[in-house]
This record gives sequence, C-alpha cells and structure tokens, in this order.
Amino acid sequence: MESAAPALRDDACVFCRIVAGEIPSDRVHEDDAVIAFRDLAPKAPVHVLVVPREHHRDVRDLTSRPELLAHVVEVARDVAAELADGEFRLIFNTGASAGQTVFHVHAHVLASGELAEGEM
Repeated sequence: MESAAPALRDDACVFCRIVAGEIPSDRVHEDDAVIAFRDLAPKAPVHVLVVPREHHRDVRDLTSRPELLAHVVEVARDVAAELADGEFRLIFNTGASAGQTVFHVHAHVLASGELAEGEM
C-alpha cells in the first residue's frame, strides 16, 4: 500500500511560511526547489538552513525524492563554498529526540572555524 503524497504546504509550519515569504529570513540562496537562509540561533560562524519548498516532515520522506535530496546537498555544498572555505558539516535532525524542532525537512550547513567532532 502506497502512502499519500505529502502536502506541498502546511499552513501551521513555520518553514512553509518562510518559504512563502510570510516570515522574513536572511536568504542566501533560492531556486525553484529550495531556499537557504541563515539560522536565527547559529551554532557556528556559518549556519545556514537548506529547506525544500515542498513540505516534507523529515529527511526520511525524501527517500521517494532522491533528486530533491541530492539538490539539497548540492545547495549545501555551494553555500559552504560561497560563505566559507568549502568545508562544512551537514546535519539532518530526524525526530524530536534527535533534536528536530521544526517538522519540515531541513539541512543544517555548519562551516568556518573549528568544528570539533562530536559537537552539534
């Protein structure tokens, strides 16, 4: 049995509202599939969120959209190249116990400075 397709937007989702421009953000990239914006509570000198425009709960939902997952990673790479030295940490928090607080898939791009193993 196939699961239902995800909604393109969830009106209660803060990231859907950011994507729609209803909530301001410091965007560093946008295209037809994703936006990338600076995190309001950065954990590194460069801390950018890469967010698909479509609403998907978490990264597990992107297994049915490998091209979108690949695009998120490509944008993360490009953001790190533009804003840092090209080296970066990419994190997807999946589920509340893993630290996910907004249930719209997003990748954290952390870069610049020394990021010790095991932190964040």
